[in-house]
Amino acid sequence: MSEYIFKLPDLGEGTVESEIGEWFINVGDQVAEEDVVATMMTDKAAVELSSPVTGKVISLAGVAGDVIAVGAPLVVFGTDGNGAGKEIKAAPAAEVNVPGVGASAAKPAAVAATETRNKIVTSPAVRRKARQAGIDLSQVPGSGAAGRILGKDLEQYLQRQGRADSPPASAPAASSTSETKIIGLRRKIAERMTAANLEVPHFSYVEEVDITELEALRKHLNGKKDDNAERLTVLPFIALALVRALESFPQCNTTHDKERNLLLRHEAVHLGVATQTPDGLKVPVVRNCERLSLDELGAEIRRVSEAARNNSIKREELSGSTITITSLGKIGGIVTTPIINLPEVAIIGVNRAVERPVVLDGQVAVRMMMNLSSSFDHRFVDGYDAAAMIQRVREMLEHPATICLTA
Repeated sequence: MSEYIFKLPDLGEGTVESEIGEWFINVGDQVAEEDVVATMMTDKAAVELSSPVTGKVISLAGVAGDVIAVGAPLVVFGTDGNGAGKEIKAAPAAEVNVPGVGASAAKPAAVAATETRNKIVTSPAVRRKARQAGIDLSQVPGSGAAGRILGKDLEQYLQRQGRADSPPASAPAASSTSETKIIGLRRKIAERMTAANLEVPHFSYVEEVDITELEALRKHLNGKKDDNAERLTVLPFIALALVRALESFPQCNTTHDKERNLLLRHEAVHLGVATQTPDGLKVPVVRNCERLSLDELGAEIRRVSEAARNNSIKREELSGSTITITSLGKIGGIVTTPIINLPEVAIIGVNRAVERPVVLDGQVAVRMMMNLSSSFDHRFVDGYDAAAMIQRVREMLEHPATICLTA
């Protein structure tokens, strides 16, 4: 038996080191060529690495959370000596776009359909859950692209086996405390959120909006659609109003190049849309929103959001946003304080819409009210301009016919 040293490959984008996110092998395991051995974490991505050889695992470079330099030994395999292995190339993974409220996570992008059926294609989270449940993933049918096993596939398999999520009866009582090591994307997110909070002097501005007429228009437009057509939500209206407002306040559609000390003002609006997924909050990007109609914008928001949820999102669709909208939906509360998604300079937070009594033309009336809670980088966006832009958005939302008018 000879030894084959699998060195950490260049993961791209100038990466000189990478953090071990999760091992899928242990010392002593027999591994086949192309089996996934580990997930490696870069500043913005999780990348699955596959074994370049068939052999037995002799040693691993470290544990989850350890940082390994590019070119350093990652895994040592014992092989039969018939082949030196082939050059390994990391499969690209979805980049992380840190949302304005809460945290985000990204899982590796779906592999191509030409992958062999012998390779189990799924996310680290699904692998971990299957391992904990003692499930052989080769027995689980995958409904995702190229047969990828999604979280719901494993859940359905567990239910069919009568195992669900409940622990076995013999399981010991849980401890009153538990420890979770902060590694991988969670650590990267923590670092980026901390950097954003420390580096950026946030200016927060909250404004209430009467969306009664907007709701009436939305229901009217949905009533005109075919039964099978997708219905408009409030979000496309807010997004289109924001796009129109940015025409007058381009300083809010700007990113900060810290390394070159430059502000990059963008003509195109690439809108980040914070999306809750089974794996955490992700921010897919709708590009060139200024070119889209209301229905087109709604369809694109829906498409990228769903792709983020089922892990079919493309890498390029999770980066490059110029401004972000974040919403907690029905649980959105009254006020939030979203943290800016660096290197952007503005983020728009959408709170819950509720009916409540307000004074209208000297009379008390029940109106549908909603707050916008937004944050701006006060180094580059003056408070007056921030407030004026949100007021412009408010004006269009309260007079929704103006949203679709071009300047």
